[in-house]
Amino acid sequence: RELTFALWSPLRMIHMERKVHTAGGSCSCCTGAAAGVRETVEEMDFQRGIWSAALDGDLKRVRHFIQKGTNPSLPDNFGYTALHYSSRQGCVPVCRFLLDNGADCNAQTHGGCTALHRAAYCGHLEVVQLLLERGADPAKTDSDGRTALHKAAEGGHQKICHLLLNHSSKLLELQDCRGLTAADLTATGVNRLLSS
Repeated sequence: RELTFALWSPLRMIHMERKVHTAGGSCSCCTGAAAGVRETVEEMDFQRGIWSAALDGDLKRVRHFIQKGTNPSLPDNFGYTALHYSSRQGCVPVCRFLLDNGADCNAQTHGGCTALHRAAYCGHLEVVQLLLERGADPAKTDSDGRTALHKAAEGGHQKICHLLLNHSSKLLELQDCRGLTAADLTATGVNRLLSS
């Protein structure tokens, strides 16, 4: 079931970011884009749900959902929770509120990504610190075998790498599915930190 709208939805942009396309560009987000964009009921649910509010950093709306009984760890169809979205955006107040209301800081997407992975990759130091304080496991791996340290190193975020290593120096030894450590994925400045 599809409805046609003229604007790109936040979920559609996330699909694009995640490169969720079928071969040859024949997926629903590519076909018919010139004549208008199709928005599925699933996408409309996202926009009306806690995930969109968290992605927007809209604490008032997030609070409204929690007060109405929404589970703060409710996953969307890809396994992302509101905490994943707010961590990716670096929105400390929304992250803190979700955690205060029982959000699982170690919830994993279908690809194994945690909120800590998202915050580390995007360079949000305060969110990484908050998640670690609230019990996020920095050794959790995604489907590629990568930890938050791998993600921070890949993004070139030296301060986050330092924070993660202070929390757990054993992260430096962990290899992903291809046998790469975080040091193998780094930019020059981060590489010096991880090599010392």
